[in-house]
Amino acid sequence: MLLLFLLFCSVAGIAQSTVYFTEQFADGDAWESRWVESKHKSDYGKFKLTAGKFYGDLEKDKGIQTSKDARFYALSARFEPFSNEGKNLVIQFTVKHEQKIDCGGGYIKLFPADVDQDAIHGESEYYLMFGPDICGYSTKKVHVIINYKGKNHLVKKDIKCKDDELTHLYTLIVKPDQTYEVKVDNAKVESGNLEDDWDFLPPKKIKDPEVSKPEDWDDRETIDDVDDKKPEDWDKPENIPDPDAKKPEDWDEEMDGEWEPPMIPNPDFKGEWKPKQIKNPNYKGAWVHPEIDNPEYAPDINIYKFENIGVIGLDLWQVKSGTIFDNFLITDDEKYAEEFGKETWGKTKDPEKKMKESQDEEESKRMAEEAKKKDEEADEEEDDDDEEEDEGEEEDEEEEEEAPKDKTKEKDEL
Repeated sequence: MLLLFLLFCSVAGIAQSTVYFTEQFADGDAWESRWVESKHKSDYGKFKLTAGKFYGDLEKDKGIQTSKDARFYALSARFEPFSNEGKNLVIQFTVKHEQKIDCGGGYIKLFPADVDQDAIHGESEYYLMFGPDICGYSTKKVHVIINYKGKNHLVKKDIKCKDDELTHLYTLIVKPDQTYEVKVDNAKVESGNLEDDWDFLPPKKIKDPEVSKPEDWDDRETIDDVDDKKPEDWDKPENIPDPDAKKPEDWDEEMDGEWEPPMIPNPDFKGEWKPKQIKNPNYKGAWVHPEIDNPEYAPDINIYKFENIGVIGLDLWQVKSGTIFDNFLITDDEKYAEEFGKETWGKTKDPEKKMKESQDEEESKRMAEEAKKKDEEADEEEDDDDEEEDEGEEEDEEEEEEAPKDKTKEKDEL
């Protein structure tokens, strides 16, 4: 099927596409020879090949799954190094959090070709990090972190990720014109300009340090009305003695001191008096600090460019394991990536959802039956208790009936 897809792409005019890396785990355990586990730590979690608990196609949906809770994972694959200078950089893969993830990453990293795969860890320098990250209710985002001159910069926009248990397709497109696009399930969810949406460069404009707000600048829109006077009867205490309170009859002033009625809120209290406001005749509006060109700003038309891309990695932490990664693609053609997504994720997403819904329905039935069984058992226990209680009452009654007979017999014997 994939061969037919590639042939279709060629006929459709996508023959000029360059595919730098692809991985679908279609050859069984052979993937282990292509992917390298870091030895930086001895307790990294292991990945296993599986389609998971539900899927659209048992073979096509096989990917690598995190297998142990509360573990770091560090796995990477190498490919022929390339530069994206003058070309699009398109990164795409699928993620399935079938474990109802509560906290964990689902992102990939692109590393320079000279990275030591045996030593990859959380602090290893990378070019780009992209993909979903979920932790609790507050963090459900798509990360797009780009390294620029040795510093990692996070996108300033909040890009939402999917947080259900189904497989989803994530795509990042970085273009030579310094624009980008993020797609989820082959649909655009965010786009913009690299310079605008990251803090790679100093701002183009800064506030003029030589200018400050004039001392006579009046930015008060309203002022007190000097002709407004406080009413003579305005000032009232906030609390007053309760006029309905009565001194208790047993109040002893020698012992208890002088009696004072309790205080209650004063219904006539109006609070602090303030003169009414009128328009300020000298109002000049809000003062705006004038800006000048920032002498430290220098445009860079190569923010998008990475010279030596050669390794893709999964360097992440998961509290609850079970995430499946699949359908990795790195190319320079966004149309090719879109068609690739349709032929992979697009073909299995609906049957996967159907299987998941069927499993959920069966689980609901099972839980309902278990709950019903527990209720029936509880009712039986309650009936047994009632029977035992009734039997106990009958025995007590029999004993009470026999007691007078015994006493009569004793009298006769005497």
